[in-house]
Amino acid sequence: MRKKGLVCTTVLVCACLLMTGSRAFAGGFGLYEGSVRANGLGGSVIAKADDPASAIFFNPAGMTQLAGTQFALGATVITPMTSIETESNGRTEHDSLKWNYFVVPYAYVTHQMNDRFWVGLGFFPRFGLGTELDENWPGRNNSYNAFVRAVELNPNVAYKLTDKLSLSAGMSLVRMDLKLESRAPIFEVDTALKGQGYGVGYNLGVHYKALDWLKLGLSYRSKVHINLDGRAEYQAPSYLQRYFLNGHIDSTVTLPDELMLGVNFQVLTNLSIELSAIRTGWSNFDKMSIQFHNPVAGMDRVTKAKNWNDVWRWQIGIEYNATSWLDLRCGYVYDNGPIPRSTTDYLVPSNDRQFYCIGAGLHWKAWTVDLSYGYLISRNRSIHSARPADGVLKGRLYDGQTDLYGLGVSYKF
Repeated sequence: MRKKGLVCTTVLVCACLLMTGSRAFAGGFGLYEGSVRANGLGGSVIAKADDPASAIFFNPAGMTQLAGTQFALGATVITPMTSIETESNGRTEHDSLKWNYFVVPYAYVTHQMNDRFWVGLGFFPRFGLGTELDENWPGRNNSYNAFVRAVELNPNVAYKLTDKLSLSAGMSLVRMDLKLESRAPIFEVDTALKGQGYGVGYNLGVHYKALDWLKLGLSYRSKVHINLDGRAEYQAPSYLQRYFLNGHIDSTVTLPDELMLGVNFQVLTNLSIELSAIRTGWSNFDKMSIQFHNPVAGMDRVTKAKNWNDVWRWQIGIEYNATSWLDLRCGYVYDNGPIPRSTTDYLVPSNDRQFYCIGAGLHWKAWTVDLSYGYLISRNRSIHSARPADGVLKGRLYDGQTDLYGLGVSYKF
């Protein structure tokens, strides 16, 4: 009874953490900060997957390596910065994202039912973005404030088919919230679009210990279709208010599927190296379309092309068990950006990215404290032609850099 009480308390704390702490997210649509340990390894834990956070987020089939009941809590603090140069009417201006920090929390519980079955539950964000600029900056007709949050409740079950092969299956209940603020061109009317919605997805995983020194991992998370329900609100002068009436809006968003692959080499008894890759199906994000129940300036629907591409994220992580109480970690990631030149905008002002990271794990009895630091650099991008209909000006995005600080704690009952 005492153990069950502790598990219930842990789940309640997990839920409270996510309800209060996940109000803003990093400057990017895909989030990979589902484990502080994984942060220090560049996300290369798909084949290893031997702690609650790394297993449930990256490959739940790895839960079969976890004895008894275990839980993990943690968060990553992200501080993004990007500079933007715009050219209009022979004038060049330089702006940058407002300094801010975003918190990406997580919480997990795993439990071994018997020698064959494991169950696990995770709360985490897998997609989100936050970009904020001055409301009077030159690109305000495209965006000056954007917030997207998609939080998942993800129960899983894993089955040890043989001593070497494990399989897993799970489902995700996803809640998405968004707020997009811009200033309508010509009329210069401030516009705020707010919405929320729910969707359901599934995930599958495979973990295979081919040899004592070689592990393989594969996991898949499905697309999630979300019907957003919300409102459009305007700040218009009195003579324009009849053309900009607050009202109900509808939209549909498809969050992309993800395929994760990893191979882990136990080079020495205290040294492992993992190579991994993640494919994200961003081609589902081909457009953004919003239905207005109260027509705006005579239009009842606004559609903007996105045409994003499917991309790969390439990762390597090295973990060294220095002593019985200290693990040292480092990693590197090359992350291809999904946004084509033809639809680059200020909603997600990023490009191909490189991520350098380090981390440490401190062990004391049944407790582990994980620490991580990462430095992310985004490749500069030029916008060669203005797109007035989208509020995008000729210019460039440059000096994109982000610091990530992670702190996590886990416990084995």
